[in-house]
Amino acid sequence: MMNYLAEFLLLFLPLYLKVTPCGSIPYKTFRAENPVKIGLLVTSKNSLSAVYAAELAVSNANKAGGLNGRPFQLEVRSLEGPWGTGSKQAVDLIFNEKVWALIGSHDGRNAHLIEQAATKATVVFLSCWAGDPSLSQAFVPWFFNCVHNDEQQASIIVSLITDKNRSVRITAVTDDDDYDSRVSFASLKKNLERTGKLNLLVLESRKYNNDFKSLAEKIKESSPDYILIYCRPQISSDILLQMKNQKINQPVIGPAHTINEDILSPADMKHFDNFFLTPSDKWAEEAFKRFKADYEKKYGISPGPVASYMYDGMNVLIEAIRKAGNPDREKIQKTLYEIDYKGITGRIRFDQRGNRNGILELEKTVSGIPAPSLQTSLPK
Repeated sequence: MMNYLAEFLLLFLPLYLKVTPCGSIPYKTFRAENPVKIGLLVTSKNSLSAVYAAELAVSNANKAGGLNGRPFQLEVRSLEGPWGTGSKQAVDLIFNEKVWALIGSHDGRNAHLIEQAATKATVVFLSCWAGDPSLSQAFVPWFFNCVHNDEQQASIIVSLITDKNRSVRITAVTDDDDYDSRVSFASLKKNLERTGKLNLLVLESRKYNNDFKSLAEKIKESSPDYILIYCRPQISSDILLQMKNQKINQPVIGPAHTINEDILSPADMKHFDNFFLTPSDKWAEEAFKRFKADYEKKYGISPGPVASYMYDGMNVLIEAIRKAGNPDREKIQKTLYEIDYKGITGRIRFDQRGNRNGILELEKTVSGIPAPSLQTSLPK
């Protein structure tokens, strides 16, 4: 049903129709003649972290001369609305705004719709949040991912928590009502099964009807060696608070999408202290410090994982466009395959499917922010 709707929007929406950008997000930007337009798609009008980070990257690029004097310009759209809005907004950006490329910070389901639109229009789409591995399994040459996908994240988690000489006890809390959590946990479980040492207790968060105290008690009762949280951000924060109250001290690990600073309040983020997160690869600490200082000075808030991935993604896309030198979309695509970029989330390169390459490491967090200066090895 979802694919049929996406096909309908892409094939029958008149390309000359001027779609009212009801999903536009107003923000300050420099408008100029003959700009280099980049389309940014975010989950909602409250998804400010990705917008701020993209805006900062574009501002820095324009201070450095833009593209041979032509300024880069963001065209922002939110995906709020009925299912299929992702395709509609992507089509609007491609055919009405005539963007040179698309970049996104949103869930995996919307990423699939945007990927279809980008493929039909032969325009690059760089995802900076969704970890759904099936996005690259379609062998679409126009899709790239700035985040290691769920399979890659699951592989490093399993390799670090399983011991060659014994079977470890693992308790996982899942959120089947959330698409990204469900997909990422499926990758984790598949990787665990490959080890042949599956000693896994799965607790479904929805069965506890928001009684996270009882859920925490069940986790404690299971006496696990490791606790895995595969839930949407707010549920994860609530669970961690109750675990803290019950003095549960085992290592807690989760995928990259678990922490989203647009959804979590500063108080929520504090529950993620000593939480092991799977970011891209080893964070470039000094580069991140400079980015953090610039971001805080401009916006008065601290950046989290969403902003960090978007900042790197936008800089990678800008570099690819500069190397291409013109709005030839195929040339931009080819330059992305050749990119070797050192960003605040580490080194960024892409394989032939658009997946991010590189070393992936777990990082311990402080208030939800990966802190590479802390101990990053898991206790055995």
